[in-house]
Amino acid sequence: MATHLPMNHRLRPFYRVLSGATGVYLLGFGLTGVARSWGDPFFDQGDTKAWGLRTNMAFSLLSVLVGLIILAGMLIGRNVDRNINLVGAAVFMLAGLFMLPLSRSSLDFLNYDVSASVVSFIIGSILLTAGLYGRVGPPAAQAAEDGFRLGKDGDPVLHQWTKLPPKKGKTSKFA
Repeated sequence: MATHLPMNHRLRPFYRVLSGATGVYLLGFGLTGVARSWGDPFFDQGDTKAWGLRTNMAFSLLSVLVGLIILAGMLIGRNVDRNINLVGAAVFMLAGLFMLPLSRSSLDFLNYDVSASVVSFIIGSILLTAGLYGRVGPPAAQAAEDGFRLGKDGDPVLHQWTKLPPKKGKTSKFA
């Protein structure tokens, strides 16, 4: 299935800018969090907030790092940004999922709360969308993929299931 995602999608520049805006948000949040949590313990579970979310130095520095990675991927382009966006989407979705039950407990090392988990899910959704529609390829591959998607041509990837011989003795194509 992953091989049949859109290639050279017409809204790819929009999704690329959207992932870049996500990187800018993470960078801004992280830098604000570093400034506000300066001097606090690294994994502090206090009430330090940046842009409405609870944070600590660890969470802030991690946000700066991830924001820079997403921005670098956006600037490089090609399929690098797509891969970074897909991996980032999984990381943000899993972080929101795993940190939600840990919020306000002694195991909450990133000082997460419910609103930070919601923001994490939103960022993960944006990066997932940008990754799914960010694939780039040559025009010939795009034409073959479009032909398959529209039902005009065969499978351009030739999966194993397309090479199986037809079953003998079956009269119905659904059997």
